[in-house]
Amino acid sequence: MIITVTPNPSIDRSQSLSGPLEIGGVNRVASGVDQAGGKGINVATVIHHAGHDVLALAPADPTSDFADLVRTADLPARFIGGNSSTGTGVRVNLTLTDADGVTTKINSPGDTEATGETLADAVAHTLTDVTAQHLDGPHWLVLAGSLPPGYPDNWYATMTATAHEMGFRVAVDTSDAALTALVDLADRNPAAAPDLVKPNSHELAQITGGDGDAMEAAAASGDLDAVVTAASTLLDRGFGAALVSLGAAGALLVSRDDSTVADPSAWFCPSPSVTAVSTVGAGDSTLAGYVVGAVRGLPAPDRLSLAVAHGTTAVTLPG
Repeated sequence: MIITVTPNPSIDRSQSLSGPLEIGGVNRVASGVDQAGGKGINVATVIHHAGHDVLALAPADPTSDFADLVRTADLPARFIGGNSSTGTGVRVNLTLTDADGVTTKINSPGDTEATGETLADAVAHTLTDVTAQHLDGPHWLVLAGSLPPGYPDNWYATMTATAHEMGFRVAVDTSDAALTALVDLADRNPAAAPDLVKPNSHELAQITGGDGDAMEAAAASGDLDAVVTAASTLLDRGFGAALVSLGAAGALLVSRDDSTVADPSAWFCPSPSVTAVSTVGAGDSTLAGYVVGAVRGLPAPDRLSLAVAHGTTAVTLPG
């Protein structure tokens, strides 16, 4: 069973423009779509379509437009809290994709009143329920996305430790203060270190130093030394594995998948050349592909290739 948690859900409004985006000008929309979003929702959607048992948790009113969009997608979900029929607290994120496939995202910060306590309790109860059902494992908890302004920065680290105490494996995909807190707390509490962290090159640089653009450019030309070195430092701090998405270059996985080897191993999978329609959700699809591979018991290189396959497919699709 795979549980995904989206502390900062959204209605993702994708608008495809008929031409290039003109800043300060009038832009014509050729087509548009509203989808239930937030990184955990996106990951759960991909896992669901891959045919695996998944349950998405999100703080939202069950009668909200967001919840209706989730149900329309036929995604197994549990809605936590909410205080109005319009789904107060669920933000609307806008994505503009021009005719050349260039994507511009405008994201709202999320619910300013939520503290994370209600969602944390709901996650713990859900993990307990899954454990009591004695389902075949391995079981994964995926914590993904930004945190609302009122959440403590260490919320993901605390939830990781809770899940590990219940025997779950944990994957985390976040950025900024939440990612920094995850690394800092892992230094002091090994249980707070997730089994997998999925930064992109810029997020990796944020927590290890260096230049994300330079890492990505070097990887595209075949030089992986900088990104391997940076990702390996996360394993030195207790993380089980680091899956680094490198844009059009592909992705790199650093892991101690072979327990007989003291030093971590690294694998790189280039991305096939495709026509990009929208990059929205590509990183989430990459993470979903990895977790699907892990649940299927695939070895590390095959989990990586499945992750890149899912991420590459995502950029060929709208929304």
